[in-house]
Parts: sequence; C-alpha cells; structure tokens
Amino acid sequence: IGPQHPCFIIAELSANHGHSLDTAKRTVEAAAKAGANAIKLQTYTADTITINAKNKHFKIEGTLWEGRYLYDLYQEAHLPWEWHEPLMQTAHDNGLVCFSSPFDPTAVDFLEQLNVPAYKVASFEITDIPLIEYIAQKGKPVIISTGIAAHQDIELAVQACHKHNNHQIVLLQCTSAYPAPPQDANLAGIAHLQQTFGTQAGLSDHTLGTVVPVASVALGASVIEKHFMLDRNIGGPDAAFSLDPEQFALMVQEVRQAQQAIGQPNFSLTPKQQKSRQFARSLFVVQNIKAGQTFGPENIRSIRPGNGLPPRFLPYLMGKTATQDVERGTPLDWHMVQGGAPQA
Repeated sequence: IGPQHPCFIIAELSANHGHSLDTAKRTVEAAAKAGANAIKLQTYTADTITINAKNKHFKIEGTLWEGRYLYDLYQEAHLPWEWHEPLMQTAHDNGLVCFSSPFDPTAVDFLEQLNVPAYKVASFEITDIPLIEYIAQKGKPVIISTGIAAHQDIELAVQACHKHNNHQIVLLQCTSAYPAPPQDANLAGIAHLQQTFGTQAGLSDHTLGTVVPVASVALGASVIEKHFMLDRNIGGPDAAFSLDPEQFALMVQEVRQAQQAIGQPNFSLTPKQQKSRQFARSLFVVQNIKAGQTFGPENIRSIRPGNGLPPRFLPYLMGKTATQDVERGTPLDWHMVQGGAPQA
C-alpha cells in the first residue's frame, strides 16, 4: 500500500441497527460521512446459523454475552433479509461499497441475487470449507477473517478458493474477543499472512479505540474492518466494541495520515530539506585573518549557518595558510586556502 493505494476501510454494521431500518440507513449514511470506503452487513437468521435449543451446548460462556443462548442472541442480532436491498441502495447513494458475510449457502444465493461485489467469511466460519468453496465459485473477492484459525485452517481456506480458481483473497488478522485487548492484537501476523499465503492482508479489529488499526497500516494492512454504530446508546450485542461516527472519523483520518507517513525509502533532499541545510554547521572565519597567516582553532570553527566548507575538512585545514585577507564572519571557501582542496 501507499499514497497511490489507500487502505480500504470497512465499517461493519453487524447488529448495530437497533431493530430499525431507519437507524440502519442512518448508520450507513454516517459511515460514509466518517470516511469509510464500504459498509458490511451480515446475512443470516437464527435458524440458518444454529437451532433453537436450550441445552448446555448452546449456552454462551466466557464472553460478553455470558449466559445467553445462541438462538436468542442471533434472533436479536440478525439483520432482516428484506432490509438488504434498501441498505445497499443507501450505500450506493452515499458512495459506499456494500457487501456482506453470508453464513450458509442460502445466504450466498440471496446475496448473488443482489449482485454483491465481494464476500466476507467471518472468523467462526473459516472451518466451513464447503461454504468457502461455494463462495469462491462466485468469482468475487473473498475476505477471510482468521480470528479462531490455526495455520492449517487458513491454509485449507485459501486452498478452497484456489480450487475454484479464485485468487482474489484478503486474509484479515483478527482477535476473536469482544472487546479484544490490544496486547492480543498480534499485528505482526499481517506480514506473516502476506508472506506465507501470498495474499493481501489486513485487520479485522475488535479492540477499543483507534491505536491498533492505525498501527496496522504501518505493518502492511491494506484492509481494515471496524464495527460501527450511530450511537452507543442504541445498545445491542456489539455496542461495547463499536466506534461511533466521531471515533470512526478520527480513525480514518489517522489511518490516512499514517499511510502518508510511511512513504518510500528516500534520501534525496526535497527542496524544503535543501533550504533547511542553510542552518547546518559549516566552517567560518571567526577572527580577522591576514594573507599568509596560518589557519588554526582560534580563527576558524564549525558553526551555524551552513554557507561555508563542510566541517569534515576542519582537520585538513589546520596549519594551512590563507591566500588573502579574510574578515571575521566570512564563510570559508577553497580559494582562500593555499593549495586549495585536498586531492581525491
């Protein structure tokens, strides 16, 4: 990435709609104003992602949603499928790319009817190789989060795409904790994903604030995904680790600035740097000198500004004689030195 290839920033709508299509539309509009490139939806129902069972296997433990049952959580969080088309139109009207994470083949079929431009594979679906193959067959870019993935899981997911001649893959470094502590972000994984699997790589971020996504750009992230909501007071399953419009806009601004700051290795001087060299040190005459007089530490010194000879010649000049009278405050030049510059 670089200034010519800006990092692609995705606002994740997720469950941040408060069961209101109007709220969801306004969230899409706010994401565009905050500087996102895309808005991402999630396409599932409670019945396509789990079953309505209340035994111990379906009870959530050790997360933000402690004690809840999967079916009830997904019933609350899911985005009604009939909202997809109007939200995609709102995104289009506001200059945003809009795509989704499908969680089963029926969701893929539904999204194909809406002609989505890309697909996202959520962290917990990376082990569903048949689903990834089905997505890959559509011939569109596939963005895959790696939040719960071992190395082999990632390898199998990439192979599933390649099997169907789909090489438009972006792997996202991700920590599947909600919220995730920054010390668990492991941003060094971004470069590892690029090098190991030969794909683009980025970050799906569940930390609080903007530090981690900004840092990810310096480590090669070409895509950043962050949960976004209109107002935290709306509440909902994902509110605790979502950014509001002001925070998201700050993240976008900082990511763009960080990307500009990366630049390229370059030690040629810009005109501005060249001008600043006038304040560098150089060799000046600091006492009046008569023709034939010897140069020494009492009459030439390395001082600012930078109009005289480079300071590296100071030892060479010691004991040399002046060819002319030189007034105090004059930058030293070779024509003032008997014998001139040293031979190369």
